[in-house]
Amino acid sequence: MRIVVQLPDDIETLSAPGRAAQEALAIQGYRTGAPTQFQAAQVLGLTRLEFEAFLKERNIVESACDVEDLEQDVEALRKLRAKGLSAARSA
Repeated sequence: MRIVVQLPDDIETLSAPGRAAQEALAIQGYRTGAPTQFQAAQVLGLTRLEFEAFLKERNIVESACDVEDLEQDVEALRKLRAKGLSAARSA
């Protein structure tokens, strides 16, 4: 798909304004969860691993994990410990 964006003339003095717009789209999409991480990576022509490195370079370390996901993980860990198992051994 091709999207055309009209930018003010003074923006052309910036280095690669089109790429900056693509990066902003991918980052915002990643933050909102609208596209998958894979799809956000595709916007930039990156693999998922390259996209993760791209985010890390920009200190974007947000997680798609919410409080409910974390609570479920904690409960699963409690059950494993009650059985005498650790997460490391069961992996």
